[in-house]
Amino acid sequence: MRVPKFKIVTPPGGISGTGYAYEMEALTPLGAEIVEIDAPSENEFIAAAHDADALYAKGRRISARIIDGLQRCKVISLGSVGVDSVDVAAATARGIPVTNVPDTFIEEVADHAMMLLLATYRRLVVQDRMVRDGRWREGRPMLYEFPRLMGQTLGFIAFGHVARAVARRAAPFGLRMMAYDPFVEELVMSDHGVLPASLDEVLAQSDIISMHAPATVEAQHMLREPHFRAMKRTALFINTGRGPTVDESALIKALQEGWIAAAGLDVLEVEPVQPDNPLLKMDNVILTAHVASASARFDPARRRRVGHEIASVLTGRWPRSCVNPTVLEKSSLARWQPYSMERGPGN
Repeated sequence: MRVPKFKIVTPPGGISGTGYAYEMEALTPLGAEIVEIDAPSENEFIAAAHDADALYAKGRRISARIIDGLQRCKVISLGSVGVDSVDVAAATARGIPVTNVPDTFIEEVADHAMMLLLATYRRLVVQDRMVRDGRWREGRPMLYEFPRLMGQTLGFIAFGHVARAVARRAAPFGLRMMAYDPFVEELVMSDHGVLPASLDEVLAQSDIISMHAPATVEAQHMLREPHFRAMKRTALFINTGRGPTVDESALIKALQEGWIAAAGLDVLEVEPVQPDNPLLKMDNVILTAHVASASARFDPARRRRVGHEIASVLTGRWPRSCVNPTVLEKSSLARWQPYSMERGPGN
């Protein structure tokens, strides 16, 4: 009986009918195996995972207690951009790198953000319903109320890879663009034709606001009632980032009371959306089911990336995308990349 060289544990779920074939492309040559742990309690999970060489995080919250129970874990890897399901601080304290896939589906999310922007601006869902309900003649007068898109101001909150890809798509529409992100160099914004600005300036001047902040502790409820009150009454709010970055009750109030005009949302504070959520009954809101990253490429690409990240660490090398990079310099892992991978949450 072959004894695997490396044990990689993971909660069940989150995998399509191919099993772990994509992840194993990089892991099979190492003699590694992926073991699913279907444990209802943390104690049971820790008991089964304590001797794991790596943890493939999906399907459950990976708490500090779980992390502290991993006696020989060398890496925790996620197949997503967001890492809020893992206690990254606890992993950092243990010297365990946490990896994500920040650059695998940038283009898909940017496409979706641009789609929501255009659909919300032209009131697509309402226009479609008018045609289906036999209200053909009402469509044109409705749109007479709104200026043309060219010349409007698009403001970005956070200017990471997705926002930059949206800026590339928005530029040919003749939009004036500005962005708030204290962690991005102004020259990066300038290179994309985007004006660096303060948060107050973005809120006050933008006709359309596109939210891209990551789900970090610092960004929790980054936008609250005062922020929506500071926006134009004609403003549109687009969010393809993370739901918890917005105080949803404040957004709902802003839409109900007319502080802003409309919203296009791919993410919500509580997902799946609850049946009693007022957003479901609003004609001035377009909703999609946290699907911005989805395409035929999505699942194979992200899962192959997970396999490669785990394989890199298990063979003694830095991973490509580490959200707690301070652990790398202190580790015995070898840096092999010929250029910066722009590590960090949201990159």
